[in-house]
Amino acid sequence: MTEQTKDDLRERVKAALDMVRPGLQADGGDVELVDVVDGVVKVRLKGACHGCPMAAMTLQMGIERILKKEVPEVQAVENVTD
Repeated sequence: MTEQTKDDLRERVKAALDMVRPGLQADGGDVELVDVVDGVVKVRLKGACHGCPMAAMTLQMGIERILKKEVPEVQAVENVTD
């Protein structure tokens, strides 16, 4: 994958995250893009989403579902907790 292709993929992932961000922010949370590696999007849940018992469901049923729909190259989404 060329550097331009990686940058394009990252920008499309950012745009898709911007689609889910208002819903997270409405509940006092947010999401930060950490990295995109081999089709795996690494994000950090912030605010009320960080440590929330429903975070795993939000990640898979919300964020991952939309990212896969908007950016077909996305294979999975992982939460980075460090």
